[in-house]
Amino acid sequence: MSQKSTKILIGVTGGIAAYKVPLLVRLFVQNNYEVKVITTPDAEQFVAVQTLSVLSKNQVYTHFFNEKREWNNHVHLADWADIFLIAPCTANTLAKIAHGYCDNLLMATYLSYTKKIFIAPAMDAEMWEHETTQQNIDMVKNKINHIVLPVEHGELASGIIGWGRMLEPDKIFGYIHKYQQKREQLKNKTVLITAGATYEPIDPARFIGNRSSGRTGIELAKECADRGAQVILIHGNVTMKLPVNPNIICVFTPTAKAMFDTCINYAQEYDIAILSAAVADYTPKNITNSKIKKQAEEITIALEKTKDILKTLGERKKTNQLLIGFALETENVIENAKEKLQRKNADMIIANECSDRNPAFSTEENKITILDRKGNAKEFPKLNKHAIATVIIDSVIDFA
Repeated sequence: MSQKSTKILIGVTGGIAAYKVPLLVRLFVQNNYEVKVITTPDAEQFVAVQTLSVLSKNQVYTHFFNEKREWNNHVHLADWADIFLIAPCTANTLAKIAHGYCDNLLMATYLSYTKKIFIAPAMDAEMWEHETTQQNIDMVKNKINHIVLPVEHGELASGIIGWGRMLEPDKIFGYIHKYQQKREQLKNKTVLITAGATYEPIDPARFIGNRSSGRTGIELAKECADRGAQVILIHGNVTMKLPVNPNIICVFTPTAKAMFDTCINYAQEYDIAILSAAVADYTPKNITNSKIKKQAEEITIALEKTKDILKTLGERKKTNQLLIGFALETENVIENAKEKLQRKNADMIIANECSDRNPAFSTEENKITILDRKGNAKEFPKLNKHAIATVIIDSVIDFA
């Protein structure tokens, strides 16, 4: 970690597991984190505010106004924190997070917060297993910058044995400390990422395209930003939300030519380039200004080859730059990927098969093999695309 202290805001809600929070606060303080605590009014029934204040070395915030009728500004609290942790997070607060309710200082601060948030659920087994709770968990997991920590199995406050115990303080600390260490891995690095499909116009109504959703590239951009990089996300047409992150610049390039030109404009600025976009290999030679009418039995559309982004960047690559490409193949996947690695002067190729058993496009999962110019090849099982982004960036950092 850097010498500058990480600022963590801990939100404590009204569950019996709140009695463990003083140990958690102490762990963070001992490891050079600056800690502030917000409690809900119900949390004060389970943990002493004075204890949290002494251990955190800061005032504890519970209400919108303190005893002197001074406003506890939730926006300033949200801006202050590098990381927000809600522990324990009761079923009630989980539901509020899922649906955006705001009836206390903690929730007002949560709704003002835009960076990484960790949620440590804690509740009785029946509550945890309830369909509504599981739906809320899924909703929260799908929110930008949200990480829902797992629960543990064991004896609960009701006396029954089951799932729903909050993670122990040392495990919660371990998750967050590991995340914080990863945030330093790409600090001061600029990463160029391409994502999505290019659409090559035939006429004002039609185009040549493909089924790429852009999910892999977007997950790569988020992963790099989470590790401290400044990201230039050059994207074509995507079917999912673009990331909202101050460390990510998004540039829309709808066609192969636009994407090529933009990548070349940034060719001198990147430390790492990861070209995951599904760029059209061919584009119509002539684009009509009016819609082609359905009259002739046959029409012929002349196509010309598009400029090769990976090859061009490979030719211009400096010694301190890393260049990573993708190879989508329907046969001889590894052989073709190795040939592409050499021919395009890349440092790494992410090979993936497009087949009935591994569609690759418009799916949340994929199966990849990572090859590098040192001769290493590592095959991974089918993973979701967030996990794929993680293993790719881990491999890039190890290679570098």
